[in-house]
Amino acid sequence: MTSAGKTAIIVGAGPAGLAAAELLASEGWRVTIHERMPNPARKFLLAGRGGLNLTHSEPFDAFLARYGAARDRLEPAIAAFTPTDLRAWCEGLGIATFVGSSGRVFPKQMKASPLLRAWLARLGTLGVTLASRSRWTGWQGDELVFDTPEGQRVEHPDATIFALGGASWPRLGSDGAWQAAFAERGAHISTLRPANSGFVVDWSSIFRERFAGEPIKRASFSFAGKHVRGEAIIAGYGLEGGAIYALGAPVRTAIDAKGEAIITIDLMPDVPLDVVAGRLTTARKDSNTNRLRKAGLSPAAAGLLREDMRSAALPAAPQELAERIKQLRIRLTGVAAIDRAISTAGGVSWDSLNADYSLTSDPRTFVAGEMLDWEAPTGGYLLQACFATGRAAGHGVLMRG
Repeated sequence: MTSAGKTAIIVGAGPAGLAAAELLASEGWRVTIHERMPNPARKFLLAGRGGLNLTHSEPFDAFLARYGAARDRLEPAIAAFTPTDLRAWCEGLGIATFVGSSGRVFPKQMKASPLLRAWLARLGTLGVTLASRSRWTGWQGDELVFDTPEGQRVEHPDATIFALGGASWPRLGSDGAWQAAFAERGAHISTLRPANSGFVVDWSSIFRERFAGEPIKRASFSFAGKHVRGEAIIAGYGLEGGAIYALGAPVRTAIDAKGEAIITIDLMPDVPLDVVAGRLTTARKDSNTNRLRKAGLSPAAAGLLREDMRSAALPAAPQELAERIKQLRIRLTGVAAIDRAISTAGGVSWDSLNADYSLTSDPRTFVAGEMLDWEAPTGGYLLQACFATGRAAGHGVLMRG
């Protein structure tokens, strides 16, 4: 198939859109990226502020399992652009990467901005045009309509790839405003919901005022048979952080069905129950504050234990108190607002797509990235799937020619 004279529009300049643009431009397509914000990849840059977690180095089968119900649909795209391929691509841009102690992969510079600059420079050499402050407003027949600083702009490309993101961090450009237009185009949209988000807890005012912002470190969090080692953060509204996000999907489902989800927390997962009980026995005559400190609990963890026991006194018996420390119960009653979430679940459903990421109702329109109905925990899985699905949509365009 010849690419001479072929034009493609990419709507959205995040990782998925940029990945699609690079692939098509490298095959000779004339590519224009329309981005509603003044600059590209704003959420990508925000993600890199604390160290850009690009992907993960764990075994491939375990990696794919992180995508849950969407694994089978995402697997071909990720198999075609694996974590190893992503690292090699970074190296090709002059960005060295390394594997951290957790298995997560980062650029050695840790920041997103050097990688983005190198990437945009490559796209420039490939002839890709970036139209900033250009907001897609919908279809007009088979044409795409954009509001730009110069007025309305109408495009009629040979193919279009949408990579507009979900609805988290709307101030960075992903506000989910595309849903109605896609539904009218024949796509089924699964409701956008917060993913990798915190959950609401009815803290006492004393606990909230004293411990909001404090971490619960080196704990084990469990729900519905799933166990996650890691850290959580006490927020004014509830709990958030990596370990909480990893439990997100089943917790969210339970809250939707029952209005609550009760998670259990082992505050000392590396210390056997009998050792904890022994420490409490030794400190039996001390105040409760000293007993818990000598047992090895931080002030925030001890406060969390008291919050669990808010309606009753802490057990005096060392064994009973140790059991509570090893199996603390916290009642989650809601999900944090979607604009506080790191990512979103829901979006264009897989049954609305062909295998090449085109819409079944409009085979010249492709969808990639977080617009699709999938979710994954933090740890590099989000970016990996955005890169991979962007490239998969690009390959879909090439195959249709």
